[in-house]
Order: sequence, then C-alpha cells, then structure tokens
Amino acid sequence: MSPSPFVFPCGARLVNIETRMKSLPVDRARALAAFRLGDASFYWLTRICALVVLCILGGIILSLMIGAWPAIQTFGFDFLVTRRWAPQLEPTPVLGALGPIYGTLVTSALAMLVAVPVGIGIAIFLSELCPPALRRPVGIAIELLAGIPSIIYGMWGFFVLAPFMTDHVQPLFIDLFDGVPVLGAIFAGPPSYLSLFNASLVLAIMVLPFITAISRDVFMSVPPMLKESAYGLGCTTWEVVRNVVIPYTRTGVIGGIMLALGRALGETMAVTFIIGNSFQISGSIFAPGTTISAAIASEFAEASGVHQSALILLGLLLFVLTFIVLASARLMLARLERKAGA
Repeated sequence: MSPSPFVFPCGARLVNIETRMKSLPVDRARALAAFRLGDASFYWLTRICALVVLCILGGIILSLMIGAWPAIQTFGFDFLVTRRWAPQLEPTPVLGALGPIYGTLVTSALAMLVAVPVGIGIAIFLSELCPPALRRPVGIAIELLAGIPSIIYGMWGFFVLAPFMTDHVQPLFIDLFDGVPVLGAIFAGPPSYLSLFNASLVLAIMVLPFITAISRDVFMSVPPMLKESAYGLGCTTWEVVRNVVIPYTRTGVIGGIMLALGRALGETMAVTFIIGNSFQISGSIFAPGTTISAAIASEFAEASGVHQSALILLGLLLFVLTFIVLASARLMLARLERKAGA
C-alpha cells in the first residue's frame, strides 16, 4: 500500500521546522553582528563628516591668518582704529579698517531694523490672518526672493531703487529732520544715489525671506489647542499673537533673525553696486560708505603685497565679527531656553 501523499510534506515540514529551530541562535548572532557593524559604520561616517567640517573651518582660519600676517606685522592694532585707506602711498601704504567696519555695522543694523518687523509681520499674516487660498502663493513668492542672485539685487538697487529714494524719500527725511539735534546729523543731505541708506534697504529686501520663512514655520508649529484656548477666553488675534504665539516660538524667531543678520554682514555684490565704496566715515546715512565685503570685492583683483594682505585681514575681521554675532545669538538662545525650562 503506497503512503498517503500528505505524509511526506508534513514530515518534511516538521524536519524543516526542527532545522530552523536549531539554526536560530546562528541567525540571531549573524543579525546582531550585522546590526553592530551597521551601527559602527554609521557612527564613524557621521563622525568623519563632523571632523571634515571642523578641518575645513580650521583650514580657512589658518589660511586667513597666514595671508593677513604681513598686514598684522605692519599695522598692528592701529589697523582697527585708522580711518584712512591709501594703498598707493610710498614707501608704506596707510591702511585702516575703521571705515569698512563702520559701514558693515551700520548697513546691517539698518537692514535688520527694516527687515525684522516687516518679516515677522508677513509671517504673522501668513500663519494667522491670510485666507487659505492665498497662503501658499504668497509664501512661495516670499521664498523665491531668497533665490534671486545678489548681483540682480544690486543692479535693481542702482537703476530703480536709488533714483526713487534720491528723488522722493531722502529729500523728505532731510527736510523733516533739518535742525533737529542728532537726527539732523543722521539724516543730513545732500541726497545721493550711492549711500549707506540705499544699501541698507537692498540688504533688508535680501534678508526678508529668511526671517519670514523661518518665522512662519515656527508660528505654524504652535499647538492649535493653545490658540483655541486663548480665543475661548475672549482674546483678540493681536492678544493671541502677542501672548501665545510669539512667547512660544521666540527661540525659533530669534534664530531666524540671527541667520538673516549673518547674511547681511557678509553680503558683497549687491552692496558693492550701491554703497559708493568710500572709506570715509560720515554721520549721515545718506553719505557713501563701504563694507568689509564690498572693499574686498572692489580691490582684491588689483591688490598685491601688503595691500592684498590688508584685504585678507579685513576678511579675517569679518569672519571674527560674524562668529561673535552668531556665538552671542547662541548664548542668548540657550539663556532663553533655560529660563523657559525654569
């Protein structure tokens, strides 16, 4: 009598199960070894990437210090407090960084003074007040501003913004504050196409997308329950924004502002077009000036010797200035987070 056709498959299945049970420790060991190998590989890959970034940063600093050393030996600390910039003087040029440092700080401060309230206001509108049908198109339009090349901003500022500001806006401020202490000197004439004021407005437009995009994203991250609870208590939209949204997201908002400030400090081509490239220091924001990055861009191609070294030293100063600003921002954010935790 032939065996049933179902006996052998069942027997083979039992044998297969027993074989698998015996091989389970081996498979588990192999799986654990594979996991350990993958974990170790991932750990060392990420660590190498971090070390590469640190090596690149250290290499940049070292190369700047080597290139700037002749200027440091020649001018010393006087380089920071000298207003004159005369690379053609013989036998030793007279070079000072005070003018570019002053222009960098003034243009960045004015740009942030304009861009911060406008950017946060746009972000509040997009997150709290904008109709849903317009929210995405307006947000995309704002973000597209970040993709426009800086040289386009410079050309637009020179050919469009500067004539308009010179003909209509600057004379208004000059007449309005004429004779007023302090403000009269800050807004002193005559109107000029090339000025710190015009460069600041171009910078404000350039950094506006960074502030708006980051602020909008962090505003959208506020839990709806918090806002609905405030509305339920009878708060207005302004009270909800002031007492709920901004306190909850202030760390992210400040981070976006600091990112925009870092962009404003290092912007080159747009500022070079419209600032005037003058190393003189004037109390009026309508006067021409220069920034560290604009001075490097306009003179580096023709520089040599100690002049070139001085420009590299300007780059090193800009690096240090940006590092100080960003480090201060990180410390401020850490302090805010500790207070929020307390």
